[in-house]
Amino acid sequence: MISVEVPVDFKDAVNARILAVSEDRLQGFPRDPLGEIARQRGVYLPIVIERIRAMLRAGTIRRVRQTLLATNLAQGALVAWQVPQDKLDAAFDYMFQQDPFSGHVVIRSTDAATPGSNYKLWTTVKVPQGFSLQKHCEFLARQTGAEKFRLLPAKRLFALGVGHTRRRGMEPGSKADVPAEATEVKVVELSDLEWRILTALKREFDAEELVPNLWQARADEAGVPLAQFVDTAEGFNKRGIIGRFSTFLEHVKPLKDGDRVTRFNALFHWAVPPGREMEAGCEVGRHHIMTHAYWREAGLEFKNVNIMGVAHGTDKTTVLAHKAAIDAHLKSVGIPVLYTNVFWGGRSEIKPSEISPFAYRDWCAAQGLDPVTMRD
Repeated sequence: MISVEVPVDFKDAVNARILAVSEDRLQGFPRDPLGEIARQRGVYLPIVIERIRAMLRAGTIRRVRQTLLATNLAQGALVAWQVPQDKLDAAFDYMFQQDPFSGHVVIRSTDAATPGSNYKLWTTVKVPQGFSLQKHCEFLARQTGAEKFRLLPAKRLFALGVGHTRRRGMEPGSKADVPAEATEVKVVELSDLEWRILTALKREFDAEELVPNLWQARADEAGVPLAQFVDTAEGFNKRGIIGRFSTFLEHVKPLKDGDRVTRFNALFHWAVPPGREMEAGCEVGRHHIMTHAYWREAGLEFKNVNIMGVAHGTDKTTVLAHKAAIDAHLKSVGIPVLYTNVFWGGRSEIKPSEISPFAYRDWCAAQGLDPVTMRD
């Protein structure tokens, strides 16, 4: 019997069709996510499952999971860290390996010395409800030798969707017909049972777990009937705490064949006049290249930047062309840009942030901390 190897290249025609939906097009909580991918792309369900499993095992896909709008479940912020150069790599390692509440960990640089360029380590940090983000970051600063940090919580969200496959070859200036909608950041409280269901819902899938009746095993894990699990998950979606079902490509490191999904990761900064943040954010967020766009107040050290966003690409010149197109668009709609900058991503790791209050109490015990002292 001849064994046929399943293609795992993200550029393979069938894989690309699947990824164009599975990366970021399954918004909310889908009852049958794998079946929905099959229906939208006209690919048989067994093939969808086979291909996603193979890409996950090969590392082309780094994780498969139901994402959450964690900004509505836990106090969180983008955090800029000023760390001495000789401690920078060790601080990076600590944030990624030792702190389960840090998500994205990136060393960033600018093309020249600019306001804020001394902040080279950038992380996302979330702490569960009832605990203090400030105190948590003060603890991290003591552990890593960080001299200063800036908390940059999101006031509004304008874009969130990392679809690298469909963005490859995108023309600078490509945008939606209408401005993006702004999503308010507000924390939703959950019961202990809801946290148990949410914990099972958000856990990453192993390749073997990718089966047609995807949620039955997670309902069993949570100790509730499937109907209750699905109803609760759909209730989470209505309450604004569900993101999307997603297959995340490995876009930071080279794949096994040496290819990369993307090479450049740019954090764009804009300062617009006070009172124009919502309008500017919606105009930035309508541009298809933006994987993230937020209103964040960065303060004087960053020349009062208040709109931030992330874009990825395989060519630096093209990424800058996308940035120039957004700048030109803001000017065309009458929004002055008082200052702008680009922070380029270098060394980078990504993991989901832990947001469970049970996990935080366990972490405090492991660190020798009294959880009461870490509360707001």
